Amino acid sequence: MTIENRAVRYQSLIPCTSAFIDTRSPGSDKKENFTIIGPGVAENPEQHVHISIPHGFNIGGARQPAGCLNSQHSHLTEEVFVVHTGVWRFMSGVNADDGDVALAAGDVISIPTDIFRGFECIEGIKEGNRDDLGYLHAVLGGDDPGRVLWSPSVFDMAKEYGLVLLADGSLIDKTKGEAIPAGKQPMPVTTKAQIESHRVVTSEELKSIILRCAEFDWQNDTVLSKFAGVEEAALIGDENKNEHIKSSKLGWSHGFVMRALKMQPNASIPEHIRQEEEVIFVHKGSLKITVGNESIELSEGDNFTTPISSVRRFENIRDTEAILYVTRGGNSPSTPQFI
Repeated sequence: MTIENRAVRYQSLIPCTSAFIDTRSPGSDKKENFTIIGPGVAENPEQHVHISIPHGFNIGGARQPAGCLNSQHSHLTEEVFVVHTGVWRFMSGVNADDGDVALAAGDVISIPTDIFRGFECIEGIKEGNRDDLGYLHAVLGGDDPGRVLWSPSVFDMAKEYGLVLLADGSLIDKTKGEAIPAGKQPMPVTTKAQIESHRVVTSEELKSIILRCAEFDWQNDTVLSKFAGVEEAALIGDENKNEHIKSSKLGWSHGFVMRALKMQPNASIPEHIRQEEEVIFVHKGSLKITVGNESIELSEGDNFTTPISSVRRFENIRDTEAILYVTRGGNSPSTPQFI
């Protein structure tokens, strides 16, 4: 596999517009779902997976126009969002009325498993022939993040538009002539007991699970930020003394960590090796990555998964600042080995 095969370009993302049971419901029918690394939680078997290599976490994306809603649901593993573009509102509660918070580009939210959540793009940006699109970069815990638990109202709305969710997590589209296969059963509607197992989280309490980019604690004394023009901030995960990195506000165990790297023009991080999966998402600017004898340049919105144990070098060869969001496997990644 060449390193170009380890990159998923934003401009080459393959969307699914019918990934979930709510994708025909008014207000939710214009969203695009992307499974970038790993299977994700899409209910449509036709969802395209860009890179299927297990990482211990999944990388996905959501692109929606302003006013488009992702209905209330919960997950079996941690769900982290980075707002790449637009302004987004996140709502808590089975009926979306417990609390809400708005996040802008660069902000991070980590939603625990026991919270019903939904989200909508409330302000988009110009992209192509559209002027109202927003994009979320998403990380879900585990190689198999399981299935989505939907609010009961989602099932009711889906029936009106011919969609049936099966107990095995797959989706049947009756408008295409599909029928429930023999031996299969519809997914039971979410019960009162299941709902009551989730927390009520107010708008004030939602502040404890967000980290705004203006609040990032940038360091220049970590293992990676000791090089000129480089700063690093902990976004997800506890203190890591091996890397000299502080604990994040979102410091509880996720099974992965996330860091932000800020690289000024001409800044570089020299050749080194890591022993865990590493996915780099370019939020601002661009990044040149060299792995072995191959080089690749990433642009805004691109993802790259660096092969374990490979020798890698990062450089900002452009004249603008680069901001990267880096996800690594495990709660306490080992120290990089510089060559």
